[in-house]
Parts: sequence; C-alpha cells; structure tokens
Amino acid sequence: MLVFKNQGWTAGAALNHPHSQIIATPVIPKSVKEKLDGAKSYFDYKERCIFCDIIRQDLTSPERVVEETRHFLVMVPFAPRFPFETWIYPKKHLCSYVDVSKEEIMDFARTLRHTLQRIGKVLNNPPYNYMLYSAPNRVPRRGHWHTLNDDFHWHLEILPRLTRVEGFERGSGFYINPTPPEEAARYLREVKL
Repeated sequence: MLVFKNQGWTAGAALNHPHSQIIATPVIPKSVKEKLDGAKSYFDYKERCIFCDIIRQDLTSPERVVEETRHFLVMVPFAPRFPFETWIYPKKHLCSYVDVSKEEIMDFARTLRHTLQRIGKVLNNPPYNYMLYSAPNRVPRRGHWHTLNDDFHWHLEILPRLTRVEGFERGSGFYINPTPPEEAARYLREVKL
C-alpha cells in the first residue's frame, strides 16, 4: 500500500483540489522492494537500522537538518536525487506508520505542514510529490519480513519538481542535482513560519 500526493500538474495531479491518494497493489512495487532489500542488507551487515544510523549522523552533524521536533527529524538527504528533496523521519524506530501514537500523529501533521510551508515559501509553491513509506503487510513469508521490525524505518519523502528526469537519469539511474543538500537545508531552515 502506498500513500502519496501529486501536487501540481507537472507532478501528475489530475484534480485541482488538494488531496492525497492511497493505492494498494497485490505485489510490492520495484522501488519499494529495493528500499526494503537495501535496509535488510544493511541490517544483515551492521546489525542495526540504516535509517536510525542516518538520523544519528544528521543529529550529530546537523548541516542537512531542516527541523527537529520532539518526535521527528526533517532533513535533506546526503545524496538527494532532486533539488530540495526533503525527508521526514520519526526519531523513534518504528517500521510501520500504523504503530505511531496519537501524540506522534499530531506532531507528524504539524511537521509535515511546516515542511510543506517552508518548501512553498522558498520555492514559490512548486509542484511536488510526496510518498509515505511504511512496512508492507507483515505476514511472515519465507525469506522476507522476519527482520522488518528491526531493519525498516517508516518515513515520508518530499520531491519538489524543479528539474526534469531526462535521458541520462532514466538510462543510468543517476540523478543530476545542481543544489547541494546543505544549501537546500539552510534555505529551508531560515524560513520564518
């Protein structure tokens, strides 16, 4: 199941009113599976969650941190695919969004609203997509999900649509991003809400 939002025509929005969408598929989409497999491989190697390691690193070296709340960290990733790509992570390790408390839901709503306001002010309300990544159905399957509670960390990714994905990106899987993540985080951090 994927929760996502397409804001603006160039981001794929077909309707003018604000809305998010939920789509459930009978298979795990390729990009989600790659994310899950990568997290599991890291856990197998390091015996800890890659996302928790990213959070710890960014809290100790906060150049890419946009905002920190009681429960969440908003940051620009080390190697963003797109200018001003922004991620929101819960600071507490949870593999699934459905496991959050009511207090965490309220903090997440405020954090998401603030982050979208910051992006809107800095970038003049650009088109964007966001995707909520949460653990898939945790029914035990051979070779999968037995470590999901330990190795995956739910989060939300926001991708402002400022550049186009063209032949090089599509052919290579590499993205050209002209904005350093530290610079993007600084601009977003400086917004007065």
